[in-house]
Amino acid sequence: MAIAPSPTPVATTGPRWWVVRGSIPSKAYALLALIGLVLPLLGWWLATAVAGADAVFLPSPGQVWQRAVDWWREADLAGDILISVWRVVGGFLLSAAIALPLGLMIGTFRVVQALLEPLTDFIRYMPAVAFIPLVMLWVGIDESSKVAIIFIGTFFQMVLMVAEDVRRVPMAQIEAAQTMGATRTELVEKVVFPSAAPALMDTLRVTMGWAWTYLVVAELVAANSGLGYAILKAQRFLQTDKIFAGIILIGLIGLVIDQLFRWAHRKAFPWLYLKG
Repeated sequence: MAIAPSPTPVATTGPRWWVVRGSIPSKAYALLALIGLVLPLLGWWLATAVAGADAVFLPSPGQVWQRAVDWWREADLAGDILISVWRVVGGFLLSAAIALPLGLMIGTFRVVQALLEPLTDFIRYMPAVAFIPLVMLWVGIDESSKVAIIFIGTFFQMVLMVAEDVRRVPMAQIEAAQTMGATRTELVEKVVFPSAAPALMDTLRVTMGWAWTYLVVAELVAANSGLGYAILKAQRFLQTDKIFAGIILIGLIGLVIDQLFRWAHRKAFPWLYLKG
């Protein structure tokens, strides 16, 4: 009887850069991240310095930097940043305070899902900008109106994402707790919510990004300060360098907030990052 040849072993030495969901050294990760950030900046500089792009359409990185410096010195950039952060965080926290328990109920109980999920699906397709006239009529034109627009833009999406995170909790965990005599309240508090918590924090991180995307829309409502307002005002005067500066500043603030969420996720759920 012939013996089949054993399969040739696969070499595992050396860096495995293209392993699906594999890992790479931290120094290599940092280097690749730096390259990913520098290459677009280099391409932007080449387009302006070498190709000679018109500054009205594409200002140079140096022009954008100088505009940001002038904005800081002469036009209260710090105040614009603070008021925009306040508006975004206010709308986001209001959304989270309502969406988390509501999404938890929708994802846990089919009765609540049947009652509220179709309505939430219906409303979430309505553009937030279409609510501006109603917000101005119902809320007014003060700071609460800006917060309300950001709330509308993030709340309904957040509810459905939270509900989906809760539905991913393995039914085996719930059944095991039921066999041990857990009550309905205990199932929600001690099984469903803790199991879904890591995914819920990721959902909050993603929806915080959405909240920032609605900033410019929110500051359409009778604003006289903020990064979004400054971008819209710069558009009217063809100050393209200021538009670039505002967009980049929003991106940098968002990047910092995103990294803070990632740091908090690692601190709150360290077992998810243990290497096997």
